[in-house]
Amino acid sequence: MSATETPAALREADAPAAASATVRLAIDGMHCASCVARIEQELTRTPGVIDAAVNLTTAEASVSYLPQTVDVACMEEAVRRAGYTPRPAPGAGEDVLERQEHDREHEYRALMRKCWFAAAISLPVVVLSYPDLFGLDRFSFFAKGSDSLWWVWRGLGLVTLPVLIWGGGQFYTGAWRALRHRSANMHTLIALGISAAWLYSTVAVVWPGIFPKAKFAQEYYDVSAVVVALVTLGMALEVKAKGRSSEAIRKLIGLQAKTARVIRDGRELDVAIEQVLVGDLLVVRPGEKVPVDGVITQGESSLDESMVTGESLPIDKTVGDEVIGATINKTGAFRFRATKVGDDTALASIVRMVGDAQASKLPIQRVVDQVAGIFVPAVIIIAIAAFVVWFNVGPTPVLAYAVIVAVTVLIIACPCALGLATPTSLTVGMGKGAEQGVLFRGGDALQAARQLQVIVLDKTGTITHGQPALTDVIAADGFEQAAVLRVAAAVECDSEHPLAQAIVTGAAARQIAVPQPSQFSAIPGHGVQADVEGQTVLLGNRKLMADHAIATTALDEDAQRLAGEGKTPMYIAIDGQAAGLVAVADTIKPDSIAAIARLRRAGLQVAMITGDNER
Repeated sequence: MSATETPAALREADAPAAASATVRLAIDGMHCASCVARIEQELTRTPGVIDAAVNLTTAEASVSYLPQTVDVACMEEAVRRAGYTPRPAPGAGEDVLERQEHDREHEYRALMRKCWFAAAISLPVVVLSYPDLFGLDRFSFFAKGSDSLWWVWRGLGLVTLPVLIWGGGQFYTGAWRALRHRSANMHTLIALGISAAWLYSTVAVVWPGIFPKAKFAQEYYDVSAVVVALVTLGMALEVKAKGRSSEAIRKLIGLQAKTARVIRDGRELDVAIEQVLVGDLLVVRPGEKVPVDGVITQGESSLDESMVTGESLPIDKTVGDEVIGATINKTGAFRFRATKVGDDTALASIVRMVGDAQASKLPIQRVVDQVAGIFVPAVIIIAIAAFVVWFNVGPTPVLAYAVIVAVTVLIIACPCALGLATPTSLTVGMGKGAEQGVLFRGGDALQAARQLQVIVLDKTGTITHGQPALTDVIAADGFEQAAVLRVAAAVECDSEHPLAQAIVTGAAARQIAVPQPSQFSAIPGHGVQADVEGQTVLLGNRKLMADHAIATTALDEDAQRLAGEGKTPMYIAIDGQAAGLVAVADTIKPDSIAAIARLRRAGLQVAMITGDNER
C-alpha cells in the first residue's frame, strides 16, 4: 500500500500506541475475482481500516482495523457500498457448520436443477440451429432458407426464453446489483453476452429483411442456452468446492466431547459442553474424552494426547498436571478443575488457526485480484471496440458479424477461473493437509514451500505408524523367550494401556497361549504386579525392580541398547528373579524409507525432530 493509499486514521495514529484488532465478516453475493477486488478496495478506503483480505472460496473477509477509529458497522456499510451483503462470520460450532453445509447443499441442488434444465433445452436447440451439420437439411422442412425453418427458429426463441429468465436469472440479478453500485462483475459479462445473442437472434428471425441478405441471418439461440448451462454448472462446482473448505474444521470439531460430567452442589451432573464454566470441577472416567482444558486435582491416569502432540504413547498424568480438551483418558479416573472453556481451549485455537489459514491470501492471489479489478471493464471496452471494427471493415453482413464478435468476446472472457483457481486449490489443499494432521500457518507459507531446501519430519505418526508394537523379547539365563513373553502378556492381558496391548498383540502374533492372571495391581509410575499360574510376576521399569531388590545387572546393557534404538524396554521378574526384557516401539512405516530417499533425490536435506531422548 502506498503512502497516498494509507488510511488517514492510520497515518495520524501513533503506531506504537495504536492497538489493532481483526474481525472476520461473511459476505454474500461474491462470484468472481472482480468482486473480491471491489470489496477490498471499498474496505481499505474506510478510515481506520489497516488491511482487508477477501477470500472468494470461503466467502469471508478478514479485516485488520483500529477499534478507536472504526467499528464493525462501518465496515459492513463499506461492503454494502460495494454492492454485497455482509453478515457476522459464524462461529465454528458443529451446529453452525451443519447449517452452512445444509445451505450449501440447497444452493448446489438449485443450481444443478437449473443446469439440467438448460442442458435439456440446449440439446434440441443446437440440433435445430444447425440442421446441415446433423443431416436434417435433406428434409425440405429443415432446408436452409425455407419458411418452415424460420418458424422452427422462432420457436427456439420462445423455448430458450425460460432458460434465460429462470436458468440464468442469477446472472441478471447479479449484474443489476453491480450496476446499481456503478460497477461490473462476472455476471455483467454473462448477462450481456447471453442477452445480446438472444436479442440478435430474435431480430434475425422475426425481421430478417433488415439484413442485407436474409440467408446470412443466422440465429444463435444455442449460444444463450449452452452458456447458461455451462456457467451454471461451473457455479455449482464452485459451491461444491467451497464446501470442502470446512471439512477439516468439521473433523477437528468432531474431536470435541459433546457433554461433560460436572460436580455441582456435591452431585455429578451431565451437562452440554457449552455449559461448562471456568472453575468447574469435572470427572473423567476411563475411555472418555477430556471435555475442556484444566488441571488435575484428584486421581491419576494416562492420556492419549496424539491429537495435539502427535505422540502415540499415552502420557502419565497426576495431581497438578494439565490436561487438554479432546484428548482421551486411557486408564484411570480423575477429577480436574476447568481453566479454559469455549473458544479459549487448545482445540478451539487449532480450529481458529486452520480457519485463519484458509482465509489467508497468497501473494500471488493479490496479483490475480489486481488484474480482476480491471478485467471486466477492459473486456467490455474490447467487446465494443471489436464491434466497431467489424462494423466498419468487416465482411457483409457487417451487423451480423459485428454482433457475433462482440458477443463472443463477452462470453469467453468470464473471469470465473481467474478468481477461483488459486483460492480453491489453496483451500482444498490446506483442508486435505489438516485431515492428515498437517497444519499450514497460512497461504504465504504454502506458496513459500516451493523454495524449501530442508525438510524436517516429525517422527511419531509421520515416519512411524503412530502406535506401539512389540519389537524385542530377551530372556535371561535359565529362561526361554516364549515363557517370558507368555507371562508378560498374561500380566497385561486385561489392561487397556497401549504398551500392554502391544505386548498382548505381539504374543498373539507368535501364537502363544496367554493364561489369565490373578491378584493384579498397578504400581503408578513403575509398572504392574500379578500372579500368573502361582508365580509372582513383576513387569515395569528398572526402579520397580530395585524397589523389590531384584538384580538386573545381566539385563541392563540390553535395556540401554534398546533405549538407544528409540524403544521402550520393560523388565520382567518371576518369583523375585529377573527373567528378561520386552521392548515396545512405534515402528517405522514400510514406505517411510522410500519417501525420505525420494525427498533426498529431489535435492532436499531431510532431518527428524522427536521428543525421544538424545540416544
